Amino acid sequence: MIQPRTLKGFRDYLPEAMMPRERLIDAAKRVYRSYGFAPIDTPALELAEILTGKGSDETDRQMYRFLDHGNRDVGLRFDLTVPLARFAAQHVGTLGTPFKRYHIATVWRGENAQRGRYREFMQCDFDTIGTKSLVSDIETALVIHDLMREIGFEGFQIRLNNRKVLSGVLEKLDLADKSTEVLRALDKLAKNGREKVAEEMIAAAGATAEQADQVLKLAEVSGSNAEIMKQLEPLVAGSEKGEEGLSQLRDLLEATGAAGVTDARLAIDVSIARGLDYYTGTIFETFLDDLPGIGSVCSGGRYDNLASLYTKEQLPGVGASLGLDRLLAAMEELGLVEKVSTPAPVFIPYFDEKSLNTYLKLAAQLRAAGLGVEVYPEAKKLGQQLKYADRRGFKVAIIAGDRELAEGKCQVKNLMAGEATDESLADGAAAVIARIEKILASP
Repeated sequence: MIQPRTLKGFRDYLPEAMMPRERLIDAAKRVYRSYGFAPIDTPALELAEILTGKGSDETDRQMYRFLDHGNRDVGLRFDLTVPLARFAAQHVGTLGTPFKRYHIATVWRGENAQRGRYREFMQCDFDTIGTKSLVSDIETALVIHDLMREIGFEGFQIRLNNRKVLSGVLEKLDLADKSTEVLRALDKLAKNGREKVAEEMIAAAGATAEQADQVLKLAEVSGSNAEIMKQLEPLVAGSEKGEEGLSQLRDLLEATGAAGVTDARLAIDVSIARGLDYYTGTIFETFLDDLPGIGSVCSGGRYDNLASLYTKEQLPGVGASLGLDRLLAAMEELGLVEKVSTPAPVFIPYFDEKSLNTYLKLAAQLRAAGLGVEVYPEAKKLGQQLKYADRRGFKVAIIAGDRELAEGKCQVKNLMAGEATDESLADGAAAVIARIEKILASP
């Protein structure tokens, strides 16, 4: 016998886990579409040359890479942004610009499995390609904000920074040629702490202890958005790139404020750097107030140079990715995931063998009214079937035996409250439908 098991870092999704996952995906689709983003898909496998060297040394190491049956060097995509760059370069003539897309699909990284992180996981990305306009950066912040609220969160914060600000400071510290190594180390500040990050900057970037200290002091700037902006002004003064980044931060905050996003929801955090090498401007990370330790649940930023590897046409972009599985793990930990294993709220027990066609007709009437219905497939005792209904998480049961059907009615039972009422089956079961909708609408 082969022992049934999953690989380390991978997981099965039972219905009670998959259903809230699909609800998150549906919420993401609603928000993305409301801003005009269109769906696309790309292959899970790409040529290794498409993927390598586009994220970081770490993502290259984590890539699932192998020779396929045609002896081609291929890899499983580690995110959805690099395949997007290839996709945009290949199809830009047909798509036109600006092009707004969302892509919800599985990615793979051979990293150490930990709480809320798996080697196979799903990303929910949205991006705007083909424009450098700050309007698209502003819209990205607004989409993240609306996405979190659509999912059901009120306690969250989008942390904002601009790589140009960081690059400007590095220019002034004579570390511009080591910006990748410095920013990659800085991105680990929350996880590794000040001392280890300073050590990495010195070892990997060749920074002096004084230079590392100055970079960390920049990252430790704090206060309100206005106070942080004021503190950053002298730090970037004299650097054209740094001053441009600061100006973009200011304009973005003013625009999102005009759209109703408060400083409590969108806050400058100079410590975030986004470790991936392709970010060039605005960057975002989103944290839950009640569970900040789980990490960012929606991250992204502007990447002006990614597609230049595939085309001579300039295709700047900006976007973000919802960490679906990490967010779902957070929701489970916070008790925000309803424990049900059926997508249908209505259950019809089959306990009168002669009445099967009547049950099926009633189920069809309820489905025509937009209600999800499951009819039990075997004629068993009612008690056994109601135990099944409780275990699956149905909210309503429609009970109709010989007596009820002879009288042209059925019993509508609220399984959450344990209450039942008799309702007429006349007029296409209108009274039954009305009663079910009232039950489902109640908190």
